[in-house]
Amino acid sequence: MAVTSKVTDKKRELVKNLAEELKSAKGIVLTSYDKLNVATDTKLRRELRAEGITYKVVKNTMLRLAAKEAELEGFNEHLEGTTALAFSTEDAVAPAKIICGFIKKNKLEDPGILTVKVGAVEGKVIDAKEVKALASLPSREVLIAKLLGSMNAPIANTVGVMQGIIRQAVCVFAAVRDQKASA
Repeated sequence: MAVTSKVTDKKRELVKNLAEELKSAKGIVLTSYDKLNVATDTKLRRELRAEGITYKVVKNTMLRLAAKEAELEGFNEHLEGTTALAFSTEDAVAPAKIICGFIKKNKLEDPGILTVKVGAVEGKVIDAKEVKALASLPSREVLIAKLLGSMNAPIANTVGVMQGIIRQAVCVFAAVRDQKASA
């Protein structure tokens, strides 16, 4: 009985830690990785790690319990077969971008080697289609640059119009001066 108690305590601790990670994550993506070879998996892990994303293989039962503890509704129906978890505590979009980009770049979706099951952003569960849509969005920096550009455009246009008016006035004054000088 002592061995069973130690195993149960370890599992409880694992579920508790996993629940804390799920609560602190801004972006989460669950994947199925059937027939993913070690070299490709290592390449994926390297890309995720470079962006500060945690990636781990988890047991469905442990993840189901952790999701319940973290109050993430909607994961249970996706917890079948192999499951890997990628999450970021910094960027809500990064896990989706990296995984969807990796799948596309390595052509892994058609044979079903690596597929997106479900995701979550800021505690809200989203389906695989929404994860892919999220991954296709431009980065935060690009969106900010576009916003600032669109905010700057009316000001730049106004300055251009004002410069044109001033230029025309200078031309009129120069013409009047030239006309008076010749007369």
